[in-house]
Amino acid sequence: MDNKDSLKAQLISDFQAIEGRMNGEAKSPVHQVRQEALKTFETLGFPTIKHEEWKYSNVKNLINQAFEFNAPSDFSAQDVADSSIPNLEGNILYFVNGVYNAELSSIVSPSSELQILTFAEAVKQEPALVEQYFNKYSDSASNAFTALNTAFAHNGIFVHVPANKVVEQPVILRFIADARNVNVASQPRNLIVVGKRSQVQIAEAYRSLGDNSSFTNAVTEFVVEEEANVHYYKVQNESDKAYHIGTTSVLQAGKSVFTANTVTANGGFVRNNLNIKIDGEYAEANMFGLYIPNKKQHIDNHTVVDHAKPNSESHELYKGILKDNSVGVFNGKIFVRQDAQKTNAFQSCKNVLMSENASMNTKPQLEIWADDVKCSHGTTTGQLNEDALFYMQARGISKDSARALLMLAFAQEVIDKMQIPAIKEYLQELIIDKIYQG
Repeated sequence: MDNKDSLKAQLISDFQAIEGRMNGEAKSPVHQVRQEALKTFETLGFPTIKHEEWKYSNVKNLINQAFEFNAPSDFSAQDVADSSIPNLEGNILYFVNGVYNAELSSIVSPSSELQILTFAEAVKQEPALVEQYFNKYSDSASNAFTALNTAFAHNGIFVHVPANKVVEQPVILRFIADARNVNVASQPRNLIVVGKRSQVQIAEAYRSLGDNSSFTNAVTEFVVEEEANVHYYKVQNESDKAYHIGTTSVLQAGKSVFTANTVTANGGFVRNNLNIKIDGEYAEANMFGLYIPNKKQHIDNHTVVDHAKPNSESHELYKGILKDNSVGVFNGKIFVRQDAQKTNAFQSCKNVLMSENASMNTKPQLEIWADDVKCSHGTTTGQLNEDALFYMQARGISKDSARALLMLAFAQEVIDKMQIPAIKEYLQELIIDKIYQG
């Protein structure tokens, strides 16, 4: 038995050992979903580079390691202070090695406009809502990591915004991988339901500590009902020994707006899947991404926008700055179904290579079954503009400073999409530090 099969067997054994604790009643609808997901994972197994969706992202190094799932941690209030985002206010929830820490968390919004439960609590207290939406729109049938997360869905958060509510304070989910003592792993499952004509900002921030390896396998599901407006942020600042595989699945109803901002500053191996289904007329989806890998970091972004109904639009812009021996991957798919007439869909991926050893793999895809649409996609990968470098140097700016300024200007278009000032400022400083490294 090789390491890949060993880890798979270990996970299956772990599920059998803890399934009673996860649910209690094996016949509950949620647990039946878990059991079916485990069967799917058993069938699929871990992907290899022979799988088209994983052609440029080899998970061999990940599955050849041993991890302790939901390991205990002594992460403290002092650690919170050391790793906090300055001036950040809102509903801040801490998850350490996947487990919610109520003592470190702070919920400030009134319960009348925002309901927050752990996923385990929601299964018991809000079974109707959870059963209605849990795993209904994820890719667990085809994605082994999503299936694995679904099988172990217990830790994580449930957020429900009732109809006609404006949540003034953002919801910040801070996921800490404390790998200071051992290799750690977690599988948070988040379900967020936003009612009709409501508004909310949701942010996921991932950070890892320590010199050991960490593995985060996260799935977040959004249900965005009619005329709702959701801003979603995903910020990744993890170590060079961090493996992160995350899937965000979104279902949009008519006249809703969903805006996603994904910024990957650091991480050894990162795979972000963003899947949006527009299932109502006059809905709008916006996707903005920025990634700045250096050293041997590997950052992979896969996006899917599925236009199922007419008169909707999507806008997508991803940008990458790649240094040293880093690798970037972008695969963006747009589907326009036969009934989705008068769809406007635009996709762009732009990359700058700062080293001859850096590489970028891009694959934009556009499949259209309707005839009255406006759609476009494109990708560019190249070096910094030499004329602009020369112009700045001629005015007394050093070459290194000129390169850094041009890279910052390149990244700023995505950073400016952020609407939470504290996160925006934090990212600007993080990116400046990253750009000036080396």
